[in-house]
Amino acid sequence: MNKIVLITGATSGIGKASAVKFAKNSFDVIITGRRKDRLENLKEELESKHNVQVLTLCFDIQKKGEVVKAVEKLDNNWKKIDVLVNNAGLALALSPIQKGDFDNWDTMIDTNLKGLLYMSKLVSSLMIENGSGHIINIGSIAGKEAYPNGNVYCATKHAVEGLTKAMRLDLFKDGIRVSQIAPGAVETEFSEVRFRGDKETADKVYKGYTPLTAMDVAESIYFVASRPDHVNINDLLIMPMAQANASTFDKNH
Repeated sequence: MNKIVLITGATSGIGKASAVKFAKNSFDVIITGRRKDRLENLKEELESKHNVQVLTLCFDIQKKGEVVKAVEKLDNNWKKIDVLVNNAGLALALSPIQKGDFDNWDTMIDTNLKGLLYMSKLVSSLMIENGSGHIINIGSIAGKEAYPNGNVYCATKHAVEGLTKAMRLDLFKDGIRVSQIAPGAVETEFSEVRFRGDKETADKVYKGYTPLTAMDVAESIYFVASRPDHVNINDLLIMPMAQANASTFDKNH
């Protein structure tokens, strides 16, 4: 039987690239997201190209009831999850703390932190029953250092880093590996979402240098997941060559 990976936020960007990477390496894949049409298109692509089984779960990770229902409805074969990639996340707007939007804050906290918590609790329980597993949280350089006007997004990713360390302590005696991948600038829909569909503003974020691609990060995720059972990569920070820290870029190359 193939191993199984569950990837949240798989309709675009790093999540979608990760689904492709794991399927290429003969993993059956559970893909989740809110956009049903994209999930179904990805399922068709992966099954036709890679001869794997794909299960789609369409729900909003911010909503605890939907997350619980989706995981509890898995049949016994799909509950044998080997790898969980907690990828779903987003940033909304750039503003100083005194001008922040409460709704944006709630959405970032509910997605980046609470959604990850819901999924981790449910899937780690299944992994303990199965006797093994690996949880990979997608953090950010923003979880290691703050940058101007990124306050609440940075706070959620700092929380992901702290939570990853705590989960490692909680789960290692049960044979569950826990890792964090923390990317710098990656050219995906991230900035387009941050700027509410303003593609012109979003495109400027990546002008003048070569950012990471979604597949660059997906390959790192798969590398971490494919280490021997006695190896746990706790944390991996991956940056574009042109990015020195959270806010310093060489935009001449």
